[in-house]
Amino acid sequence: MNRKRRYTHKPKVKKGGFRPGRRILKIRPGADAGLKRVFAGIGVPAKTPFKPDPFQVEAVSAIQRSDCLVTAPTGAGKTWIAQQAIARIHKKGGRSWYASPLKALSNAKYVEFSDIFGPENVGILTGDRKENPDAPIIVGTTEILRNQLYDAMHQGITFFTDFVVLDEAHFLGDEDRGVVWEEIMIYLPSRIPLLLLSATIGNAGIIAEWLSAIRLKKCRVVEETHRPVPLYQIFFHPSGTLFPLLTGGRRGKSRLHKKVAAYASSSRPVLLAPPYKLPPFGDILRVLNKYRLLPAIFFLKSRADCDNALDLCADDLTHDPDRTAARSQRIEELVAKSPHIAGHRQLWQLEHLAVGAHHSGQLPAWKLILETLMTEGLLDTVFATSTVAAGVNFPARTIVFFNSDRFNGREFLPLDPTEFHQMTGRAGRRGMDHIGFAMAVPGKFMDIRRIAKLSTSSSADVSSQIKINFSMVLNLLLSHTPDQIRDLLSESFATFMMVRGKRKKGGRKPFQDEHKQLWQDFLHHLDFLKQTGYVTQDGVLTADGIWASQLRVDQPLMIAEGFRRGIFPESDPGLLAAMTTLFVNERESDDRIEKVFTPKTLLAAFVRVQKGLGPFAGLMADRGFEVRALFLRPAAAIYAWAVGQPWEKVLAIAEMEEGDLAMLILRTADNLRHIRSLKRVFPEAALTSATSIDLIMRSPVAMEYDLN
Repeated sequence: MNRKRRYTHKPKVKKGGFRPGRRILKIRPGADAGLKRVFAGIGVPAKTPFKPDPFQVEAVSAIQRSDCLVTAPTGAGKTWIAQQAIARIHKKGGRSWYASPLKALSNAKYVEFSDIFGPENVGILTGDRKENPDAPIIVGTTEILRNQLYDAMHQGITFFTDFVVLDEAHFLGDEDRGVVWEEIMIYLPSRIPLLLLSATIGNAGIIAEWLSAIRLKKCRVVEETHRPVPLYQIFFHPSGTLFPLLTGGRRGKSRLHKKVAAYASSSRPVLLAPPYKLPPFGDILRVLNKYRLLPAIFFLKSRADCDNALDLCADDLTHDPDRTAARSQRIEELVAKSPHIAGHRQLWQLEHLAVGAHHSGQLPAWKLILETLMTEGLLDTVFATSTVAAGVNFPARTIVFFNSDRFNGREFLPLDPTEFHQMTGRAGRRGMDHIGFAMAVPGKFMDIRRIAKLSTSSSADVSSQIKINFSMVLNLLLSHTPDQIRDLLSESFATFMMVRGKRKKGGRKPFQDEHKQLWQDFLHHLDFLKQTGYVTQDGVLTADGIWASQLRVDQPLMIAEGFRRGIFPESDPGLLAAMTTLFVNERESDDRIEKVFTPKTLLAAFVRVQKGLGPFAGLMADRGFEVRALFLRPAAAIYAWAVGQPWEKVLAIAEMEEGDLAMLILRTADNLRHIRSLKRVFPEAALTSATSIDLIMRSPVAMEYDLN
């Protein structure tokens, strides 16, 4: 590879000015005397034969006789339990399904299980990957598993699986996707043992009680609170001195270290950096390096902060020449599999400074390279948003907090205990560290007392997030009458919790009346489907309702109505991809686009869809259903990509970051796959959608998954 082409210059280090009158100290590495004994424990454990922990043995035994919910800290070894249980099923000739919330997690488990059970015995289903789908062990996303349950219920066939693992089961409480977890738990036949793996959650016993009630079999809870690698909390004073965050108080209760408490109580504390400026990350890294606290993950507030942090990292840490050479060689190998990455603007810092930025604005291939290098011990620091904590195998010795809140996709909210424990779960690598560290750094968005409280808090409870949507209603009507669906809804976790609460208060209302809100919402959706001809007045799907049920996407009715009215460009793969994007995009967009980026065919297709669906969208809005605005710019970007325009030009049209554009393309491809399933009703559109997928799923969006 031509290195001169990759690295045209060494990036300049940004230097922020100082505002007069504000106390900003020069950082000099130092540590409180109380940390001497703690730091002496830093090191790499000796290699010893693997011996399962008691909770792992207990869980493996429990799943042979009942369902089992395992809650344990991140990195405690929950996957080993699943491996043992899957191995037992596989040995008996049975089939297993391992479901995870993220494609990245599914890809990692697919590689891991292929190594253990042999690639011929493992398949993967994630939407954009479908390999060996008839294998006895399937790894995939929860949405795919839910859809397979829909199909089995519709066809009246036995769900061809003998064991199901739901990883990251605390996603049951996720506002956007928790409904999928809950549906699986309700629909899964009770004959199939269910193993749920989760970070520690506060109400595991209640969730197990609910599952036992609806599945008519016991669900055992196996709970482990002990971390395999102890976690120690420290505080970074702006002077560069490290202090214990907490000290033992009366009756064994922890409290803020006196120096930390004094800082937190100060009306004008000294600062790490001027207001609205990033901290001197290079100086902070020197402190961590001096006390052997690297590698580290720095959790920052925004994507821009992660990117800009790289330019504040100095090139004066003591680097092991052998490790540097190994990193350079590994980067060469990884970049060769993703040529687009060869020109990445952050590649110089990655190779020469051993630092990288990881966030949703980055391409999937770039994030995978960072994860690979970090896992292999070749990076010192990753600057990341909190999304990296959600289930990605991304270990470090230290995690560093600069904020006590996180962005949930819509707004910044204070960290809750589960989120905090998920993030600190990355600190301390099993088999690589004797001890892990969580370091709080003061700043504008850091509430030190909140972090201290979170560090000693129990995990938060998980609550039901079930909600009715048109895809759910259509798919349930494939195999159930409305009365049967009412019974299904009565099995929801939300209903269970309402009943439980009433009983505690001495109420005696019958169980069937407790899910009134869910049922009313279902009827609201059902009435609209009847009004628009997707369901008969008797509550049976019409022919249109049957094929529309296969559109298991965010806006199935809008897409279905477009096909029903014949307003989609069914014979043009580029235009079909662009029009599909209209129902995928969730962001407002500036549609003032240069005419050169909006050819007449694209504009005509857009106007046809906009006008053709206007009355139906108005009807939905009048009935109180959410209707998203249609924006031309995202469609123009996808059209340009589909007709072969270069990536840089498409980025300019889209006016979004690479990772966001890649995600838009991936979600468009997912929607097109559902359109492809309509071949019996719309054969031309189905055939065209297959071509559309091929046109948009190319590098740098499509990627090589084998990075060995």
